[in-house]
Amino acid sequence: MKNKLTALLKNTCLMVSLIIVTGTVQATCVDNVVLVHGNTGSPSDWDNTYDLLIANGYTSSQIYRPSWGSSYAANNNHNGSEETPVKNDINTALSTSCTGKIDVIAHSMGVTLAAQQIIKLNKSSQVDAFVGVAGAYRGLWTCGVYPWNVWTSTCGYYGLSVSSPFLGWLDDTVIANRIYSIKSWDDQIVCGSGVCTVGGVHSSHIPNENASYTYALDHFGLQTDTASQQVDLIE
Repeated sequence: MKNKLTALLKNTCLMVSLIIVTGTVQATCVDNVVLVHGNTGSPSDWDNTYDLLIANGYTSSQIYRPSWGSSYAANNNHNGSEETPVKNDINTALSTSCTGKIDVIAHSMGVTLAAQQIIKLNKSSQVDAFVGVAGAYRGLWTCGVYPWNVWTSTCGYYGLSVSSPFLGWLDDTVIANRIYSIKSWDDQIVCGSGVCTVGGVHSSHIPNENASYTYALDHFGLQTDTASQQVDLIE
């Protein structure tokens, strides 16, 4: 009798352990996250967001931070070598995701670059949440209006001049299951001309978005100081 009772207790403990382990595995299966920095930025710009994701149970292998572009802002656009690191990390994040989906958080020019790659790769159905922080989805008045007063690649055909062919191609295309924007009326880049709107709409708004959040922060503070909002939106 004692041996049978001991065996029963062992089997019960084993079953409980399996249930706990299974629950733990399920709890840690989350979408991989791709963090795309802005023009002349770097992966470290996302340190606040990265650290918060780690604190919330993500592992480093579930977070991708592509490094793209040259250090000279005027040379960067949405065509050529700038595309490759973002494209590669989106593909890798998807191929290693335990859910089969990813979340994307992007800042500034990284917003339009990430959106472009999602569309080109035809992966919008596999992007659960897209959070655009201080993007210029409708262009920058400081870049002029295409094709007039366009002096640099950043503001050219594949750039952020208002009404550029690139932005026309990007406009109104669904890029994720859930779309959010984070913006400011004090953004010295998006509102660099003194005007934040294009066609009466804040340039950081993203077509088909579910919600938009406004903070009294500058262009770079929107990235570093809204980490908790960013993470809340993808969970």
